[in-house]
Amino acid sequence: MQVLNQITTAPRRTLALISAICVGMLAFGMYLQYVQGLEPCPMCIVQRYALILVAVLAGLASLKGQSGWWKTFGVLALLASGFGAFVAARQSWLQWNPPEFATCGRDFYGMIENYSISRAIPMIFRGSGDCTAVDWTFLGGSIANWSFICFAGFSVLLLVLLLKGGKRT
Repeated sequence: MQVLNQITTAPRRTLALISAICVGMLAFGMYLQYVQGLEPCPMCIVQRYALILVAVLAGLASLKGQSGWWKTFGVLALLASGFGAFVAARQSWLQWNPPEFATCGRDFYGMIENYSISRAIPMIFRGSGDCTAVDWTFLGGSIANWSFICFAGFSVLLLVLLLKGGKRT
């Protein structure tokens, strides 16, 4: 009960914390990509965009004290978080039940060899890894599994904030 009171009586802090966690998750994703050499798949890239949206919207919601301001951005952050959870759940399902032939991305060198630079560059930003591959795990969960847990947690926190309609502090 004490935790629920902390969440609802200080929504600006909770929203700022959600935004900071999203930024941390994005930084960890960049570390895995550029330091560890893991290639993100298209679904990973979509989850990154959802994280950016949640971070920005929760950050904006934490800036002003007016109830209408933080609730509007809170609802938008909840929608972005729900979308991110959906994509992460779909990728988790694909990892647990991989299709026989289909993957969800092309490799980097195949794009450069088969397409002009003007077409290949946007493809690079879409990701090139295989969505069904599990390249990294922590406590038995893949990146997609942990991403789903985080997005679901953000959704629950945002929903509690919006339903309780806490005082601005």
